Amino acid sequence: MPLPRRSVMALAGGAGLAGLIPGPVKGEIRVDINQGILDPLPIAIPDFFAGAENNVELAQQIPAVIASNLLRSGLFRPITGSNFIQSPEALQAGPDFASWRTYQAQGLVSGRVDSEADGRTRVEFRLWDAVAETQLVGLALSSDEDRWRRIAHQISDAIFRRVTGDEGYFDTRIVYISETGPANRRTKRLAMMDQDGEGHRFLTDGSVLVLTPRFSPRVQQITYLAYYNRKPRVYLFDIESGRQEVLGDFPNMSFAPRFSPDGARVIMSMADSGNSDVFTMDLPTRQLRRLTREPGIETSPSYSPDGRRVCFESDRGGSQQIYVMNADGSQPTRISFGEGRYAGPVWSPRGDLIAFTKIFRGRFYIGVMRPDGNSEKLLADAFHVEGPTWAPNGRAIMYFTQSPTGENGAQVVRLAAIDLTGQHGWQVSTPLDGSDPAWSPLLP
Repeated sequence: MPLPRRSVMALAGGAGLAGLIPGPVKGEIRVDINQGILDPLPIAIPDFFAGAENNVELAQQIPAVIASNLLRSGLFRPITGSNFIQSPEALQAGPDFASWRTYQAQGLVSGRVDSEADGRTRVEFRLWDAVAETQLVGLALSSDEDRWRRIAHQISDAIFRRVTGDEGYFDTRIVYISETGPANRRTKRLAMMDQDGEGHRFLTDGSVLVLTPRFSPRVQQITYLAYYNRKPRVYLFDIESGRQEVLGDFPNMSFAPRFSPDGARVIMSMADSGNSDVFTMDLPTRQLRRLTREPGIETSPSYSPDGRRVCFESDRGGSQQIYVMNADGSQPTRISFGEGRYAGPVWSPRGDLIAFTKIFRGRFYIGVMRPDGNSEKLLADAFHVEGPTWAPNGRAIMYFTQSPTGENGAQVVRLAAIDLTGQHGWQVSTPLDGSDPAWSPLLP
């Protein structure tokens, strides 16, 4: 079923809600996310005011989701509760800033929930600077009642954007591989959920093996690899319509393709006579173009966000390392020179970093480095971690962890995420085991 389009309206003037302010003013709250280490911003998020009796539950649920989102980012310390000095109803006339500062709050979120005549839910919210005693953001959002969580995610993104200056990543989805069964006989299904683990649903039934889903950076479309009659086949899946089409049968492919930044091409690795090389395919014409011709294994290609370069993994020098080349295959240059092996590079949507998996002395790491190979930083490690995928704002990475196989053949595979400081990580809840996550762009 197609999802409703984003419905957001910024109000001003007589409605009493200010639109987004383009830049900070003197003394207003601000979080510098480039500092590397910082104290989370204390922000009060009380219940919203319910315009009618049937809005009471949502008036509690929406701020709870906002608080959970902001807490998970590691940049905010939500102050929540229902027994504040100023009630949600009294807040509608404006904050008593002195009372909110008694809770050590520097930021304050207020709002109200109403039902419109057509049955849709309308939510108004305001973000306040409790220190400077000014309003920073005011928005009104409307949606079908059962889509209230999207409103909460959109508000979270608006707060994140206003306080940090960066886009948020809360109104997004995760597609991943859901796994069950013993290590030598895993059932793998394609699954999707909101970034906070809610709204979970399966996209395939488990009758065929599916691997490595990838999101388009432009539209709500994914590509994934499935073994149909024991042969690898790549599918395109349109999430809005539910329509699938076969991109092609690729008997020598090991991973699903990744999209180009404009969504018009995919880049992939295929083997020919035992030699694996990087190819691109033009989606409208299905024409293939070979980019590498070196002996050995060339795999895991990923475009830079401007589409001008490609990072990939290669053992042409004798061990798994990361290389960068121009999008036409020219001037391949090795960029990883640390100890150990490097695999699975993925270019950040900001263009400033490349995420990777590193294997050193029997242990796995998730790390990042600059596109020239400098400033390598390891963010997470475990017995086995793999498959980094970027949040659309390039400020967090999701990946999967795998435990050693137990005596009964069991293993635990879970999704996890971490921010770029490496100091704030969190587990991503899934109903069953989960691997190979792919983070969507912001929803339309």
